[in-house]
Amino acid sequence: MNAIARPRYAPVLRRLHWLMALLILAAYLLIEQRGLFPRGSDGRAAMVQGHFWVGIAVFLLVWWRLVGRVRNPAPAVTPPLDRFRALASKLIHLALYAFFIVMPLLGLATAWSDGKAVMIPFTGLALPALLPENEQLAHTLEDLHGTIGEAFYWVIGLHVLAAIWHHAFRRDDTLKRML
Repeated sequence: MNAIARPRYAPVLRRLHWLMALLILAAYLLIEQRGLFPRGSDGRAAMVQGHFWVGIAVFLLVWWRLVGRVRNPAPAVTPPLDRFRALASKLIHLALYAFFIVMPLLGLATAWSDGKAVMIPFTGLALPALLPENEQLAHTLEDLHGTIGEAFYWVIGLHVLAAIWHHAFRRDDTLKRML
């Protein structure tokens, strides 16, 4: 018996989704675990630099993903969602895309305004700072970056729980479209 083929996201979108999910997890782990190392240590610097570069990778990949979404629209959910759930889904996805763009920019702005170098891996070179040092601005941006990051623990959790709910309870193909 042949299984009925369900529409799925384009392969490039599925790969980017899971790659970005892993990178977001890595960014959170790197910054949350930096405390394992004392301030000023090479280990702590490596964790922070890793956080910077994972964030930059997410920022670059989101543009590829957005182009992919324009070229390959999302397949319809079967059975279709009601208007409320469809709107909630769109809003969560818009928030995630905004997060993927805004957070790396805030992170870079924070680092530069705090006088921190964003080192290019495996070189002695740093990205040129596009903002002058400004301690007050750095603290404001760092607080904003941290607050948005913490809020997105909840948004990402909601996204994961919604996928599980769709799969286990609603029994639609929402999750299967991304596998």
